[in-house]
Amino acid sequence: MLVGLVGLGLLWLSRGVWWPTPPPPQMILVLGGDPDREAAAARLARSDGLPVVVTGGTNPEYAHWLFQQKEGLPSRQVQLDYRARDTVSNFTSLVDDLRKSRIRHALLVTSTDHMQRALLVGRIVAGSRGIHLTPVSVPCGDLCVVEGRRRLWGDGARAALWVISGQDIRPWVEERVAPWLEKAGFR
Repeated sequence: MLVGLVGLGLLWLSRGVWWPTPPPPQMILVLGGDPDREAAAARLARSDGLPVVVTGGTNPEYAHWLFQQKEGLPSRQVQLDYRARDTVSNFTSLVDDLRKSRIRHALLVTSTDHMQRALLVGRIVAGSRGIHLTPVSVPCGDLCVVEGRRRLWGDGARAALWVISGQDIRPWVEERVAPWLEKAGFR
């Protein structure tokens, strides 16, 4: 089993050699949580004409004002999706929709401090559907919050389990494991 895991790891790490070159970007995927991300994506969309999908973003009134009135993008170029509630569901809630739309390459817009976790989760979830992600980091300046390894690898594990099972384990953990951890004094 260990040899198999090592083999899979080496295969994954060597994917740059055998994985086909992605087509040019076909869309901009914005992970909500910061209006600066949406503003950066709006400017990018205005300059390159790509469609934008904002997942879990700001309220619709602000988003419509930003994309349509301030940046002058037509409403058909911007899609707001509010199904996500965290980084993992940013991807799991819409990756199959992207695949059905034949998206193979997206620009991923998120804050600098969030990019490492977003890329890990996105490359697992979107990568499982053949979608390549290119990072576009938005500076967060004094508002940057360093994310810990526990959160990074926890979300990575959730994403991998979602790919395998098609289910997010978070509700199960919150229902069954979290109360036990609280009783044990770990929360």
